[in-house]
Amino acid sequence: MPTSSSPAPSASRISSVMSSSSFRSRSVGLCRATLRPRSGLSLAAALILGTLAGCGTPPRPTDSAPPPLEIPPSVQTPPPLASDAEVRTTPRGRWVKAEWRDLPGWDQDTLTLAWPALTKSCDKALTAANGGNTSGRGLAAAAVATGTVGLSPFAVASAWNATCREVRRIGPTPTEAQVRQLLQQRLQPWRIESAEGRTDGLLTGYFEPLLEASRTRTARHTVPIHAMPADLASRKPWYTRGEIDSLPAAQAALKGREIAWLADPMDLLLVQIQGSGRLAFTAPDGQRSITRLAFAGHNDQPYQSVGRWLVEQGAFTLEQASWPAIRQWARQNPQRVKEMLAVNTRYVFFREEPLPDPSVGAVGAQGVPLTPGRSIAVDKDSIPYGTPVWLASTEPQPWSATPPAPRPLQRLVVAQDTGSAIIGAVRADYFWGWGDGAEDRAGRTKQPLRLWALWPK
Repeated sequence: MPTSSSPAPSASRISSVMSSSSFRSRSVGLCRATLRPRSGLSLAAALILGTLAGCGTPPRPTDSAPPPLEIPPSVQTPPPLASDAEVRTTPRGRWVKAEWRDLPGWDQDTLTLAWPALTKSCDKALTAANGGNTSGRGLAAAAVATGTVGLSPFAVASAWNATCREVRRIGPTPTEAQVRQLLQQRLQPWRIESAEGRTDGLLTGYFEPLLEASRTRTARHTVPIHAMPADLASRKPWYTRGEIDSLPAAQAALKGREIAWLADPMDLLLVQIQGSGRLAFTAPDGQRSITRLAFAGHNDQPYQSVGRWLVEQGAFTLEQASWPAIRQWARQNPQRVKEMLAVNTRYVFFREEPLPDPSVGAVGAQGVPLTPGRSIAVDKDSIPYGTPVWLASTEPQPWSATPPAPRPLQRLVVAQDTGSAIIGAVRADYFWGWGDGAEDRAGRTKQPLRLWALWPK
């Protein structure tokens, strides 16, 4: 469904495989195109790759397939050949008509868990459809007539109008049977393929960091989070990360710009890569408060991957590289952390925003709050915002020379975000939410992927 004209808050991701060129990073509150202004980057990619998942503005690469990944039987399903009448094209690939029985695990998912995400996207679509623009119906009809997927916001809103009215009529607490019946009666599954017919792709993960912070510098909290300096617009590029840490002129320009203080420099790097996060403050009386940290700008210096640098230093192999592995190296080598951080010359500035309801996620590119475990970021040239998507992948697991059998990750999600590293037809970034568990899972997510778009009949 249609996207918002303003960017979403930052939240997450460092996306891409630990190989070199296929993917860059994304945005939405977490710094995608220029370090996600809202959602962030796929954690695995931004930290590991030399190409940033969301904190740079490289040219969009062409749709290239990800490196081969071992795809478990639960994800593999040889696609049948399709006639022209069963295919719709997109700028990134094509949609091929499928059957509900083709969706791995369709009968096992608790679909009501995705209802809040679908409801938010439908509210957005209905607002656009009722905004007075009458061209949407014609655009949607033209897309069907020409065998394409109508990607414009008005065409999408028109296509979803009747279905979303039914979603609104059902209300916020449907039964499992109601959701399943609605989806199967009103929607048609379409298998998503690349232009070359590949059905396998890449799933990465992102999240919204939750960091313990202090309002003042203390013996423990010595790492500042900075608001934008006054001369940022007039001095481009601004000082590098290393210069900010060492030059008196840079430090003077940031004096008084401290939003809060962290105890761990790795936490600052993490939230700068993600592009947004949450700050938790504990008052002397034990009272806790949480605010949101939103992307405000950066120093216009190039992003450099600390993960790639650590691989080159022999800290671990590319296959072992992950955010948990980087954190572990930092704990074991505290005397070299400053050296490692200086490798990434980019430095991100923030602004603090209120967080009235901590249960609500950061806003994604569609302009709606993200739902943990049910929102994904996609390439909007392949899947329109607001589209329900059936995701077939596997759960991320710690690296092992003898990995255990893969556990299926098969569920209904909604396309509500995007990112500069999220490029390609079969490509998604999975929003894990916030907190420590989310960080670990997002940092390990580099999984095989298949996708089906669920679109109104």
